[in-house]
Amino acid sequence: MAANEHHDHEYINPWIIAVAVMLGTFMEVLDTTVVNVALPHIAGSLSASIDETTWVLTSYLVSNAIVLPMTGWLANYFGRKRILMMSVFGFTVASLACGLAPNLPMLIIFRVIQGATGGGLQPLSQAIMLEAFPSEKRGKAMAFWALGIVVAPMLGPVLGGWITDTYTWRWVFYINLPVGILATIMAKFFIFDPPYIKRASEKIDYWGMGLLTIGIGSLQIMLDKGQTEDWFSSNIIRVLLFFAVVGLAAFVIRELFTEHPVVDLRVFKNRTYATGVFMMTVLGFVLYGSTVLLPIWLQTIMGYPALQAGFALLPRGLGSFLFMPIVGILMSKIEPRKLLMTGLIVAGYSLILLGGLNLSAGYWEIFWPQILQGTAMGLLFVPLTTITNDPIPRERMGNATSIFNLMRNIGASIGIAVVDTIYSRNIQSNINVLGTHVDQYSQSTRSMVHGIAGAMTSAGAPPTVGLQQAYGIIFGMVARHAAMISFVKSFRLLGIMFFALIPLILLMRKPKHLGGDVSMH
Repeated sequence: MAANEHHDHEYINPWIIAVAVMLGTFMEVLDTTVVNVALPHIAGSLSASIDETTWVLTSYLVSNAIVLPMTGWLANYFGRKRILMMSVFGFTVASLACGLAPNLPMLIIFRVIQGATGGGLQPLSQAIMLEAFPSEKRGKAMAFWALGIVVAPMLGPVLGGWITDTYTWRWVFYINLPVGILATIMAKFFIFDPPYIKRASEKIDYWGMGLLTIGIGSLQIMLDKGQTEDWFSSNIIRVLLFFAVVGLAAFVIRELFTEHPVVDLRVFKNRTYATGVFMMTVLGFVLYGSTVLLPIWLQTIMGYPALQAGFALLPRGLGSFLFMPIVGILMSKIEPRKLLMTGLIVAGYSLILLGGLNLSAGYWEIFWPQILQGTAMGLLFVPLTTITNDPIPRERMGNATSIFNLMRNIGASIGIAVVDTIYSRNIQSNINVLGTHVDQYSQSTRSMVHGIAGAMTSAGAPPTVGLQQAYGIIFGMVARHAAMISFVKSFRLLGIMFFALIPLILLMRKPKHLGGDVSMH
């Protein structure tokens, strides 16, 4: 980039740069969840089954995950500004194409393009913002960045449900157009490459790209389809596991020994960075795993309609929205590792509270744990992002943020798959255990059956039908209690995982330019 462009860049308010990069990033993160509730409408409109339409989600996540770790290399090779503009513009055009898709295969193809073009937006925005702000203001910058990353996925289902019910599913994609156009224009005028980024002349690591595509693509599809395919009893899942393990192992070996890697894994030699990436992976696992559980509980156990369940989930986003800016301010006054420790304790406690719910829980019993969890997200994401990337030189920031965001997404995918599986399998085992206490020789069971059957008969049902309905109702009660027990156990396990991360904070060094004067040592 020309020297005069960089000179002009120094006079641009960094908050304008923050808005410019976050518009596109917020749009991309929102699209990871906004389509979920529209799947039944898409299936009906395009004459497809629900199982077939889930590829609308899977295709996006797979292409997104493949491009994400390459972003640092792409920015160095083509230029960060050029890649950012291409990503935002490509994502916007792909969104329009998705809205216009005449059939399911075309929609899936356009979603692949949308995921690929949007894959680089998170690490690009993070790297640009870490560089645009001076070190002492990075906390506030990362609070703004985390606000978009954390709140957008929570708003997605509510916004998607409202748009789909009010208009059509196609408007879920069309809403990206004005945001994408504005983000492209702002990137054009306010984003400039730093002097050290120039088009690289080294060889392209085609083998690394290929192995990364095979490994990450196979892993993402396996995690997304594992539960529906009954995991390793399925030949497809076993084949995907083989390609994921072999592809990723070969990729790591290739990247460690090649002269010009597409993803520079040597950054893991820094202890603080390596610890931070591991913690972010686990945070992705726990946070997204819990995000899947709560709507399932609200709708299947408590009987909430979809839109009401969406509104019941809003307090978590509200807590993040209100507290993220406060954390940004606290980052310059309190040692960031102390904030991170507080976040882990609050997040763990919020999940333990959710693990104490029962079938008579009301709205406020759900509201306060979510507010706490939203607050904890600010205390987790902002300090962890800042501490992890603090020791990374600016010229390697793009590569570091790419890996950081990739591992958060992989952690999220693993968390969703594992939590869904544990929850489902525990329900079956709980039904078997509870069912042993419901038999025809039990006096309490016989009294309940005869009471329900008598009420049915009094309402006009034949005695035989009334008896069948009574057993059906009792089985429904057993299944509901079994699901509740599974829900409680899952949340308590996730809460314990947060507490288990606390000792790792001691492995991380205090950021050089952030926090108060009090050391953790």
